[in-house]
Amino acid sequence: MALNLRQKQMSLIVRMLNLNQPPNPGGGISTAAGSEEVYKILIMDAFCRGILSPLIHVNDLRKHGITLFFPIDKNRQTVPDVPAIYFVRPTPENIDRMAADAARGLYESFHLNFSSSLPRPLLETLASKTLEKDAVHRISKIYDQYLEFVTLEDSLFSLAQPKTYVQINDPSAGDREIEEIVEKIVSGLFCVLATLGVVPVIRCARGGPAEMVASALDSRIRDHLVIKNNLFSESGGLASSFQRPILCIFDRNFELAVGIQHDWSYRPLVHDVLGMKLNRVTMPAEKAAAKSYELDDSDSFWFSNSWSPFQKVAEEIEIQLSKYKQDIDEVNKRTGGKDGVEFDGTDLIGNTKHLMNAVNSLPELTERKKMIDKHTNIATVLLGEIKERSLDGYCNLENDMLTKGSVDKSQLLSLLKGKGTKVDKLRLSITYLLSLETTPQSEVEAIEAALRESEVDTCAFQYVKKIKSLNASLAASASSASRSNIVDWAEKLYGQSISAVTAGMKNLLSGGRQLALTRTVEALMEGKPNPEVDSYLVFDPRAPRSGSGSQLRGPFKEAIVFMIGGGNYVEYRSLMELAQRSQPVKHVLYGTTEVLNGEEFVEQLIELGQKMGLGSSGVGTSQ
Repeated sequence: MALNLRQKQMSLIVRMLNLNQPPNPGGGISTAAGSEEVYKILIMDAFCRGILSPLIHVNDLRKHGITLFFPIDKNRQTVPDVPAIYFVRPTPENIDRMAADAARGLYESFHLNFSSSLPRPLLETLASKTLEKDAVHRISKIYDQYLEFVTLEDSLFSLAQPKTYVQINDPSAGDREIEEIVEKIVSGLFCVLATLGVVPVIRCARGGPAEMVASALDSRIRDHLVIKNNLFSESGGLASSFQRPILCIFDRNFELAVGIQHDWSYRPLVHDVLGMKLNRVTMPAEKAAAKSYELDDSDSFWFSNSWSPFQKVAEEIEIQLSKYKQDIDEVNKRTGGKDGVEFDGTDLIGNTKHLMNAVNSLPELTERKKMIDKHTNIATVLLGEIKERSLDGYCNLENDMLTKGSVDKSQLLSLLKGKGTKVDKLRLSITYLLSLETTPQSEVEAIEAALRESEVDTCAFQYVKKIKSLNASLAASASSASRSNIVDWAEKLYGQSISAVTAGMKNLLSGGRQLALTRTVEALMEGKPNPEVDSYLVFDPRAPRSGSGSQLRGPFKEAIVFMIGGGNYVEYRSLMELAQRSQPVKHVLYGTTEVLNGEEFVEQLIELGQKMGLGSSGVGTSQ
């Protein structure tokens, strides 16, 4: 599979840990004389440690000869006769620190690896500082790794760029700030494409951040393809549309409600309630030390059940526990410890065989028990939060509103005046605004009164209301053909238009609600004439600049879907379901500037509301 980003990033990191030479088992390095054991030290900044965290554990580092690892910003002791691998972002602070380390002679040799391309001015700074201290001989190699993104799963990545939504929608942001944000996103996406070794056909809606990023990325790839031995040279120049993926770029305003709503599946619940970061959750602890758990594909229960509704997960934990107890009883019975079975020595070989089998099964049983305990603890905490905050009620009502485009007003006000945190109530209120085509003034006022009664900061609510009213007034005066470009984003009025958030009945399918994002990606991958996507722009970095755009309009077997301003697990699940139900099965990679839960996204909406002087910014949104 061409788009296995996790595997490709992992192989590049393993190569880097082996001093950028082909790795051998046991951490050795290929030399003319064979495999030689080399012990190394790894120095990282916080960002690059985040890149490694979901991919490689401490024990795995030791397999590659890494005996110690340190943060770059901490004082370190001299370790002579040992090479050091630096993996950092190309920043002036990191350059200064590396030059100082080389000047002090902390390590025998320095292998410098940058997460993205090292700009020429910083390279010159490094050269002049090491020359000045007579330390150039210690710098062995400098590499641009193009790894400035975090791969959370085989088909999920994040650029780990916080608060992008606030930055691109900030009404006070000038052209220069916007260009810097766009350049940062383009740099991250370029790293992803360079790691995959593919040049995609790029599609996006007209106007807004998506077009700015698509256009800048197209230029960046074109400029790079001119270089003879470029990062994409292996993928060849005569690839057909069946061999090249499509890159679909969207911005968060395309479908805002998905980033705000509550969800009832295990994985989004864990992310929302427990704040999962880099595939790890830290459990709340009152007296004992806080426990943290890894949640990734190495956990078979998580792999099999993380998309199931919460009640099914609770049932599955019971089934697994019951099965475990049966297996333990079976082991005890066979080894003569239960049910009156005595060892009389008459079947010595048979009993010895049972004992050996029991001993061999112990590690597997121990791992199963650890896994069951882990998910029992997580589910117990989730259940406590669900009961305390009435999360099932929020999920059901929000889902009803988004699928039916209508609301039970009494149920809505009852939830707003009942259980739930202030952020829960705010999320429900914003989902109400976004799910209905028209919101009666009396209902809106009743909701605002209920929010004030619960001392909820209404900045985010007022912000979304303002955008929606602006969108509606502009939609009325604009022709349907130009609807996708209602608000000229460059003018920075009130952020970009929300074109697909008031989905209403359009999102009703026999199998439940299909996200507008998924429907659009499916249409773009098919490449057939479709009024929903016919106005989308096409950028093909391999096509001549003077041409009328790419002739490669599909169908595409592989897609990279990128969301500017924050993605979430609900969208990720929807896209994975699209890939699986397609015949033949397609491959979809989902990426975003950062993975956000509902609370984190609402915080950004609050910040934008405050910047625009809306709502009651004096009241907090914490519990």
